[in-house]
Amino acid sequence: MPTFTALTTLPTSQAAYALSEAMENMEPEPTGVGVFELEDGSGLWEVGGYFTETPDDIELTLLAEAFGAKPFLVTELPEIDWVAKVRRDLSPVEAGRFFVYGSHDADKLPAGRVGLLIEASMAFGTGHHGTTLGCLRALDRLDTDGFCGRKVVDIGCGTAVLAMGAAKIWPDPVLASDIDEVAVDVAQANITANDLQGRVHCVEATGFDHPDLQAHAPYDLVFANILMAPLIDLAPDMGRLTGAGGYAILSGLLVEQADKVLQAYEAAGFSLHHREDIGDWATLTLTRLP
Repeated sequence: MPTFTALTTLPTSQAAYALSEAMENMEPEPTGVGVFELEDGSGLWEVGGYFTETPDDIELTLLAEAFGAKPFLVTELPEIDWVAKVRRDLSPVEAGRFFVYGSHDADKLPAGRVGLLIEASMAFGTGHHGTTLGCLRALDRLDTDGFCGRKVVDIGCGTAVLAMGAAKIWPDPVLASDIDEVAVDVAQANITANDLQGRVHCVEATGFDHPDLQAHAPYDLVFANILMAPLIDLAPDMGRLTGAGGYAILSGLLVEQADKVLQAYEAAGFSLHHREDIGDWATLTLTRLP
């Protein structure tokens, strides 16, 4: 069955989400609509619709004009078994003591490593991306230096790979959250696949905006592997809910965005503990000052 994508960009998140809601009423109906902030520092938001029939060009043109979007680019995707392709392309990743792998590579888990199973069909946040890799290395580095997280939360958890990593090396349960319902479902599936039920608790929330997340503060370690703009927006809450002497591991940042994020967190009471750049991506480990 052919698949068609229709992509456009808009200058604000509000317009992007409004357009995405309007696209749900198109004929033919899209099988899904996604909204993403572009990671190139432009501040633009992308809206993408996925269709099993050719979308209506006239309707797309009218929607773009109504919401101030660029003209839609419509593309027919080749018919590919994406799960099989991911299994071929995604080899296991080593990040310090952590070994991130799919079930098809379970026989490759080295003795003495902390295995994190992420299925190929749930492939965002596998450790291959420089941001996830940087966060896992930062976690390993803190543990090697003698830190033990007792109250840990993973904000914008995606696959929950970071929360699971913390839960596998430290004794206390870990909280995780994501703004997206599908991501929470993926996280729960990965938690079960790694036998971490009861060790990692995942909720749907924007930032710290959930009773469970508020009740467990202050935290001694917060992960936030998201994007520059939401990280900056999150800085005041992070400062309020991270305990003195605690850590924040931040990523989802291009190298050139790191200083701007660091400035926002310094204003919220943090100082830089460690920085690692992997390719185009930066990971910041920050300490909450007294």
